[in-house]
Amino acid sequence: MDRNDRALTGFTMLGHAMFHTYELVIPIFIVIWLDEFGVTAAFLGLVVGISYGMTGVGALPSGALSDRFSSKALIIVCMVGMGLGFILISMATNVLLLTAGLLLWGAAASIYHPSGLALISRGAKERGTSFAYHGLAGNVGVATGPLLGAILLAFFGWRSVAALLVIPVAVALLIAFQLEFDETARDEAANADDNQLESFGQFVRNSKLLFTGGFVFVFVIGNLYGLYYRGVFTFLPDILAGLPLFDPMQLYGRTFEPSQYVYSGLLILGGAGQFAGGKLVDRYTPEYVLVGTFSVLVVIAVIFMPAANAGLGPLLVVSGLLGFFVFMEAPVNQEVISKYVPPEVRGLSFGYTYLAVFGIGALGSTIAGVILTESTPATLFGFVGLSALVAVGIGVYLINRQAPGDD
Repeated sequence: MDRNDRALTGFTMLGHAMFHTYELVIPIFIVIWLDEFGVTAAFLGLVVGISYGMTGVGALPSGALSDRFSSKALIIVCMVGMGLGFILISMATNVLLLTAGLLLWGAAASIYHPSGLALISRGAKERGTSFAYHGLAGNVGVATGPLLGAILLAFFGWRSVAALLVIPVAVALLIAFQLEFDETARDEAANADDNQLESFGQFVRNSKLLFTGGFVFVFVIGNLYGLYYRGVFTFLPDILAGLPLFDPMQLYGRTFEPSQYVYSGLLILGGAGQFAGGKLVDRYTPEYVLVGTFSVLVVIAVIFMPAANAGLGPLLVVSGLLGFFVFMEAPVNQEVISKYVPPEVRGLSFGYTYLAVFGIGALGSTIAGVILTESTPATLFGFVGLSALVAVGIGVYLINRQAPGDD
């Protein structure tokens, strides 16, 4: 990677790490909020699902903006907004204030993925490698956010922990302001003059350009991935905490929840999955990698609960595989999008994609809450396994379809 690639990749790594630090520490708090506010899993799943849905609903306008304005400026606004959201969460004394803080976080967080991924897609010469490092950084946030939250909760109240979690984004902002890079080094034609979203009519024309090609299939895959991702991870700490293997432990007068550390551990392995996915699509046809990844996710959904009931060893193995392959899919899907979409509308394409993954896919949180209220975790894993199976079928169709390349 040259100097520009390194600076650009480093900047997006900061933003990605901050997004996932907050995103997946929220499920750690869910176990506490269920008791704190006396609500059902279905109700809290709806509240959290709406906030997660904001990250998708806001992704579409954010994607359009990233085709017109500086991605760096947009990502800085994103990080500031996420920090403010958690400050409000730390002040929540009722569900209304909690919801307001989560919605502010979701609205700000919606800016990141369309802007960050469009930035890599247009600016990084070694795009697959940049996606790999970007994914790896995201999983640093994925893993350290819940782990840091779990450790802090053993010593402080949850409101204090929410406030302390603002410190990482403040440090990230200080570093981000120091990084300089060319945002269109890879696709010089994708300059500001060509990419102005001048009217609603232009937005409609660009949207038609996307959905008359192969992107429509990638969009559907994004929905299915979002259902799997949100459906599994929103309530996974609560599912693990319900297993006899993970009864709370007393140590030095403090209560520790072993399930929270297992949850954090499987997310750490997601970093390796992200890196592997990015490297694989630099060497192999991304559609084949996509089909292989979703096929494994189907198997994991089928065996997760039987493995959990078989003992600690099988549970740890299947949990590690879950973390690895769920996050491996992200850079694979990003490269497929870059392959099917011209550079001048990639910001909009990532906006639509994360409307699917984090917006429509956020229904996974709500559906998970309803399933766990009315049924069992096994039913939930059956639902997400079916989502992955449909994605396999679409991926096979793409392999057999004439696919345009951009390189």
